[in-house]
Amino acid sequence: MVAAMLHELKLQKDYLGGEPVETIYFGGGTPSLLDRRDLDLFFDEIFKQFKVETSGLEITLEANPDDLTPLKISELRQTPVNRFSIGVQSFSEADLKFMNRAHNAREAISCIENVQAAGFENLTIDLIYGSPTTSDTQWAANLEQAFRFNIPHLSCYCLTVEEKTALAHFIKAGKAKPVDEKQAERQFKFLMKQASAQGYDHYEISNFAKPGWHSRHNSSYWQGKKYLGIGPSAHSFDGLSRQWNVANNAQYLKSLQAGVIPFEKETLTPEQRYNEYVMVSLRTVWGCDLERVRALGFEKHFLGNATVYLEEGLVERIENKFKLTEKGKFLADGIAAALFVEI
Repeated sequence: MVAAMLHELKLQKDYLGGEPVETIYFGGGTPSLLDRRDLDLFFDEIFKQFKVETSGLEITLEANPDDLTPLKISELRQTPVNRFSIGVQSFSEADLKFMNRAHNAREAISCIENVQAAGFENLTIDLIYGSPTTSDTQWAANLEQAFRFNIPHLSCYCLTVEEKTALAHFIKAGKAKPVDEKQAERQFKFLMKQASAQGYDHYEISNFAKPGWHSRHNSSYWQGKKYLGIGPSAHSFDGLSRQWNVANNAQYLKSLQAGVIPFEKETLTPEQRYNEYVMVSLRTVWGCDLERVRALGFEKHFLGNATVYLEEGLVERIENKFKLTEKGKFLADGIAAALFVEI
């Protein structure tokens, strides 16, 4: 798999059109299983094939708490990796069992302690609220634990039930409680209040950062920059079209062995580009820029549909920027959908 992905990097060397690489992100699976030699191979190939902006380069590795042993952290300290994204989810045993996580609460705490002790300052953790097992008291305890570590970046998501998952089956069978929307909204509001009190900038619906610690990688997605994804299921965007690799590992390997990248591609229509811009920009602190909407040709449609949300205090207009109010943030997806144009 590593050899195939390295080959794909070579084949995709012109995808970004010579634009400099500002962030590198190992994620979408369990990249912490890669050893130092594998990571070094990736770095060597990336620096060989692409123009890399070394000043302020953000290199993130996703990891589960049970993967980040002291030995593994020490090994990663010898690589260019300078940021961790740790899938903590919760510091509660009941939550972790409900979410079917492989780690326990003690491992969640010890991995953060070990990462910080090794000298890694730039880290983010994922936390989930709205779970039937997460009481308001437990959610407050989860946040307090994160604040105690002085973690510079938090990604907090409401529990969602995807179709055809074990959780969906359990809820349908009556073995698990469904997500309580009122509880989720209450915990989201508590999150915003507590994060603000701790000095975090709520710069995207699910993301909170101390000043100077915004995720450069995620911000590039939200600002519509080009990106290249490598490996099975990886997605890429060149500004006008998007493409995604086959999800099947065996097919991916067989195709790369033949020197062919197995992907599907679609060129975005003006309607798709507008919808995606509205969906992403409204979720951020930067908001939706009317100039961008006008350039895409949908100013009249946008203004006409935004009026009701302005009147209800869910959206505010600051010059030509439209932003969600605190009241509107929990309804972000619904508001964005109402501003879409039909495709």
